[in-house]
Amino acid sequence: QVQLVESGGGLVQAGGSLRLSCTASGGTFSRYAMGWFRQAPGKDRDIVASITTSGGGTFYADSVKGRFTISRDNAKNTVYLQMNSLKPEDTAVYYCAASSYYASQFKNDYNYWGQGTQVTVSS
Repeated sequence: QVQLVESGGGLVQAGGSLRLSCTASGGTFSRYAMGWFRQAPGKDRDIVASITTSGGGTFYADSVKGRFTISRDNAKNTVYLQMNSLKPEDTAVYYCAASSYYASQFKNDYNYWGQGTQVTVSS
């Protein structure tokens, strides 16, 4: 059983930056592809970015390409999401997730989820 704990959310002005972290315990972190998802009020939980087990492959939603960067440190059991040039429409609860399958875009492919961290971008 893998436990995931996110941190780093908060309130930031438009144009600012935040870095989210997600630390895993209870499993072999390097065996899991990781993803970041977000969910705004009244909306579905959507993919933001995903990364392969080695970190050699990444995927980004079109809405964040060029602004967000996903990375991982397998020695620290941690995946990161660097978010730059934030926009009000980035406001959401951000979740990290672990997949024993592959670095999927689809939330149903992820086995484990964190509790989420709120990101609020003011205009």
